[in-house]
Amino acid sequence: MSNEKKARMLKINILRFDPHDPEDVPHMETFKVEESDGMTLYIVLNEIREHHDNSLKFDFVCRAGICGSCSMLVNGRPKLACRTLTSKLGEHITLAPLPLFELIGDLSIYTGKWMRYLNEHLETWIHDKEKELDVDKLEERMEPELANEIYELDRCVECGCCVAGCGTIQMRPTFTGAVGLNKIARYHLDPRDKRSDEEYYELIGDEDGIFGCMTLLGCEDVCPKDLPLQSKIAYLRRMMIKTSMKN
Repeated sequence: MSNEKKARMLKINILRFDPHDPEDVPHMETFKVEESDGMTLYIVLNEIREHHDNSLKFDFVCRAGICGSCSMLVNGRPKLACRTLTSKLGEHITLAPLPLFELIGDLSIYTGKWMRYLNEHLETWIHDKEKELDVDKLEERMEPELANEIYELDRCVECGCCVAGCGTIQMRPTFTGAVGLNKIARYHLDPRDKRSDEEYYELIGDEDGIFGCMTLLGCEDVCPKDLPLQSKIAYLRRMMIKTSMKN
């Protein structure tokens, strides 16, 4: 008598739509895929594209949760396809593109435009303020604990999951969002960045920034990198309040 467990037959429901085809309308399409050991949704989608429908659009690059390209809604929850095991899900799985971002087609979205604007708006780079670059100057020292804290925030892969899970952005599209606030916290902690608290206040000290956050914490709930977004939002709020009181 065999003790081998029979493989499940997964039913993958995918929201299909090509916004560039004037005759297409959003519709659900179901595919059946036999589950294998260690199967991820990334593997499932490749199985569908290879054996069922090669027109299926979805994004991937690294397949290791580093690039953030394969973000999508999995049963209504933002996740990375390459890090989501089918064994953790039921036999019926519904996939849809992340909301709020520009749709390329099916599960493929364009996060680059949104992220590029955010980085330019928040000026997410080191501001040294020296007129001339001194190539012989030693980099400013920092304690290992601080370096580790900055590195932790640098693990953000800009996948957009926190944006899709943010209730505030649903109501106020101009809200900076957790990904932007995380970047601000990262550069404010960095001793190499010479911007003052007042300059940071100009960037996020309003309702589109830290004071617009309703602290629903959907961002931290869905972050695939488990970043400490809650504590950094609290950190920035304390810093902004202190700066506003000085002004």
